[in-house]
Amino acid sequence: MRAWYANGVPARVIYGINAVVEALRSRGRSIQYVAVARERRDDRVQGVIEAARTAGVMVRLLPREQVSKVAGTDLHQGVVAVGGGRAYADLDELLEHRRGEFAFVAVLDGIEDPHNLGAILRTADAAGADGVVIPERRAAGVTGAVAKASAGASEHVRIARVTNIARTLDDLKQRNVWIVGLDERGDRSYDAVDFRMDCALVLGAEGRGLHDLVRRKCDFVVSIPMLGEVPSLNVSVAAGVVMYEMVRQRRGAKK
Repeated sequence: MRAWYANGVPARVIYGINAVVEALRSRGRSIQYVAVARERRDDRVQGVIEAARTAGVMVRLLPREQVSKVAGTDLHQGVVAVGGGRAYADLDELLEHRRGEFAFVAVLDGIEDPHNLGAILRTADAAGADGVVIPERRAAGVTGAVAKASAGASEHVRIARVTNIARTLDDLKQRNVWIVGLDERGDRSYDAVDFRMDCALVLGAEGRGLHDLVRRKCDFVVSIPMLGEVPSLNVSVAAGVVMYEMVRQRRGAKK
């Protein structure tokens, strides 16, 4: 996410049609203005302009080259929002605003690829997660690329940024939240766990998986059976598989 300055205060940008529209809808950050490429005159961009006007946000029509300069990339679809940074939540806020009968928090142990983080945020929102926990260091934050990859879901999911993942898992346990780690070394299949409980799903970094200390903090360590030659799935795909097993089980419990 590229930083610009307004009155000496750093501003952040998000780009892409869906990401900008969802930022305008959620009111989760203060948007100073939306820049739109003059060359784009289609209905989707017109929808962005209308959403900005509804939210009371100024729209600037700029040459596409200037929009690219503001965004710091050419992958903006002709739309960029300039405003304040993403407001992070704290752990208590995630647990206090549960969306279902059982708490569900996704904990990311060092996801570094912004596209994976964006995809996980999109799935977490769709699966009804109460929030996502990410570390402050050695991991992707919520940038413009993440917002675009999440199709705007990053503007709706509560995200807590913590200094230490292992310590955060201890905090969750003190709040009677069960910890389920997903790792190819897991001793049971992901669908062998009863997810009808308050729980956190811990996902490891690309390639490395869960850190050993984090893995030891888990009450259960599960894996996804692999029937082909490749030993594991991409972390964002694996997240979707397990999250929707949770959805399946919890929806069944309501019948």
